[in-house]
Amino acid sequence: MDARLNLAEIVFKRVSVHGTTLRTRSKEQKAAFVAEVQEHVWPMIGSGAVRLVIDRAVPLAEAAEGHPLMEAAAATPARFCW
Repeated sequence: MDARLNLAEIVFKRVSVHGTTLRTRSKEQKAAFVAEVQEHVWPMIGSGAVRLVIDRAVPLAEAAEGHPLMEAAAATPARFCW
């Protein structure tokens, strides 16, 4: 797959790009990946060291009204919760 990305938009909007090709991996490789996530990632989430910050939720029916909120948030300094 080929894709073009505007890196300036990614940097300025503090977007993260993540990808995986687990579909092509063997069952053993998938199991090893899951084990690593369980060992290293879930404990950080469980302890609160890494957490998701949700400023507000907007119903799907009001998604159009929610976009200016996201755009305004993209213009503000990042808030990190570690």
